[in-house]
Order: sequence, then C-alpha cells, then structure tokens
Amino acid sequence: QVQLVESGGGLVQAGGSLRLSCAASGSTFSNYAMGWFRQAPGKEREFVAAVNWIGNSRDYADSVKGRFTISRDNAKNTLYLQMNSLKPEDTAVYYCAASSYYLDRSPGNYDYWGQGTQVTVSS
Repeated sequence: QVQLVESGGGLVQAGGSLRLSCAASGSTFSNYAMGWFRQAPGKEREFVAAVNWIGNSRDYADSVKGRFTISRDNAKNTLYLQMNSLKPEDTAVYYCAASSYYLDRSPGNYDYWGQGTQVTVSS
C-alpha cells in the first residue's frame, strides 16, 4: 500500500511556472513507476507524464512535451513535475499515481492515487 500526497498547486499567469511534488509513504516507493495525470472540469482524466522506477526513462503527453519535466528522488520518496510555459489549457486538478506497470498511460493501470492539487493558469 502506498499513500500519496500532492502539493505545489496554485494560481499562476500564462507563461509562468510551477513545481508539483508528490510525497509517498507506506510501501517501497522505488518499486513503482510513477505518473502524473490531470482532470479539467467536465473532462476525463488524462495522462500527463510518467517515469520508471529508477528515473531514467520518461514518457510525456504531446500536449506537455518540451514544457513539463517529470522526475523522482527515491531517497526522499518524492515525485516531481516541473511545469514551465504554462497555458490556460493546463488548468486542471493534477494527480500523482503509482503503477506496477512500466511507463503506462492508462489510468486503470495505476494502483494508488493522491487526492490531487489544483493548478489554475490565468490568461
């Protein structure tokens, strides 16, 4: 069992930056691939980025590639999402999740989820 707690969300102007963090506790953090997802009002939850268990392989949605960077610190049991050049369409609740699969994009293949953190980008 893994408990996940996101932080770092907030209100930012378009073009600005935020860094989200996801603190893990419980089971061994480095046993899991980790992902970030987001959900905007009235829309389905969508994949943002994923990183493998050791942090040397990453996958990004096309909509965030080149602007967002996912990373992890297994010594600190923490996952990060650095978000640069933010756009109003990035506004959503952002969730971190843990998966036993390798860099999976499907929410259904993630076993544990955080409660989410709101990111709002104003134009």
